[in-house]
Amino acid sequence: MAIRNLSNLRAPKKANENKKRVGRGMGSGMGKTSTRGHKGQGSRSGSSLMRGFEGGQMPLHRRLPKRGFTNIFRVEYQVLGLDRVAEIVAAENVSEFTLEKIIDLGLLRKKGALLKVLNNGEIKTAVTIHAHKFSKTAQEAIEKAGGKAILIG
Repeated sequence: MAIRNLSNLRAPKKANENKKRVGRGMGSGMGKTSTRGHKGQGSRSGSSLMRGFEGGQMPLHRRLPKRGFTNIFRVEYQVLGLDRVAEIVAAENVSEFTLEKIIDLGLLRKKGALLKVLNNGEIKTAVTIHAHKFSKTAQEAIEKAGGKAILIG
């Protein structure tokens, strides 16, 4: 392949094509009905159909049954397991996990997210963990290892 420089640059395919101009006479190939066809709902001016309109047939989103319930007061937490905490303590020798430190280590994906610590795995070293919520067993495991579970907010 030849080296690209200003002398052999080309526009991408279809980049130089003109916009479709409808209703500009028979010779354009898009005159008379202006690509709308003859008669029918879509041929009239002001025609706009709602999303999911199926020509009068009952739309799919209304044919399917409604299921369940969405709790508008639900609070979502990002979870952190004690197994991951133990891995990081072993690898990086960290004794305090503040929210900023947890974000820096890449354990919390969203910056403004709430953090909940769960007890999956074992922790043997004393660590201080700052989080918005702790499971009861996680709090017991941290305190049993000689650490502290500090609630934020």
